[in-house]
Amino acid sequence: METSTEDVEPSVAGEATTTAQAQDVAAVERAVPTAIPPASLSPSRAGDFMQCPLLYRFRVIDRLPEKPSEAATRGTLVHAVLERLFDAPAAERTAPRAKSLIPGQWDRLRESRPEIQELFAQDPEGERLARWLGEAEQLVERWFSLEDPTRLEPAERELFVEAELESGLRLRGIIDRVDVAPTGEVRIVDYKTGKAPRPEYAEGALFQMKFYALVVWRLKNVVPRRLQLVYLGSGDVLTYDPVLADLERVERKLLALWEAIRTATETGDWRPRPTKLCGWCDHQEHCPEFGGTPPPYPLPVRGADGGSAGGPGVVPREAQPLPVRGADGGSAGGPGVVPREAQPLPVRAPESAEGAQGRMGPD
Repeated sequence: METSTEDVEPSVAGEATTTAQAQDVAAVERAVPTAIPPASLSPSRAGDFMQCPLLYRFRVIDRLPEKPSEAATRGTLVHAVLERLFDAPAAERTAPRAKSLIPGQWDRLRESRPEIQELFAQDPEGERLARWLGEAEQLVERWFSLEDPTRLEPAERELFVEAELESGLRLRGIIDRVDVAPTGEVRIVDYKTGKAPRPEYAEGALFQMKFYALVVWRLKNVVPRRLQLVYLGSGDVLTYDPVLADLERVERKLLALWEAIRTATETGDWRPRPTKLCGWCDHQEHCPEFGGTPPPYPLPVRGADGGSAGGPGVVPREAQPLPVRGADGGSAGGPGVVPREAQPLPVRAPESAEGAQGRMGPD
């Protein structure tokens, strides 16, 4: 499961709020799933649309429930432990100390997200839970072979950021860690509890980091010196040093993507894009590719003349799909079709259900 940051308001425009505040707002959103047009874009939601426009609709507009997974929940737990470890003085940031935080953070997670109780409902002896917690300990311990927290003093942890582009598009996300050197150079760090991708899939992983770098650049007029992905599942560290041209390309890509999302939202035409990842999707019963039927569309749709074509769920015959404008001004396909600039990156199927999701929680 993933908590969206789409509608979480920061305490100061363009600055940060706490993860707890973001989760409180997200809890209210889950309790009252009111359909509203998308108003912002996060790395995860951008990835959803590139992967499958219909998946984006199910998550952002319909807000269909998704079952919690052991892998994603373990990811959330490990992130919480690594964040809280930095509360301790530098000399006390040891592996035993970090592992000792796991039981308390697990209790807090269960209290804040009652739905995860079902993960171990069929485990009366607690064997699966004990094994699962042991795997979380292994991930936490492996982190100490990749980074030395006694030599780190993060400027920010679990930082919620938001920037509005000149086009009006709002970009949002939560950065795991921001390090700032004495010279002012910025490093953005993200923890992954899965395994590092093969080289041909590395660009997909870096998209999220370049997204964050773009937001930081637009907020602070500073291009981060380094983007760093820490893969606890395989013990790898992937780094990339961006330049301004990288961030400008990502911005163009996101603007094209947002135009496609806006067109699909207005016409109600969200198309599935079958990939190997479909096998892990929670929404097969609603997907035409699996013989399912999407729920009635909850937003008004635009008619062929540009006016309203009826209320939510009504798509009259005359409401023909409108083309998506490409970067050159020409047609890039019908609604729900991802324009060329925003085409998905190569899809890597997870090796198991455990690899289908790496983290439950904010971006």
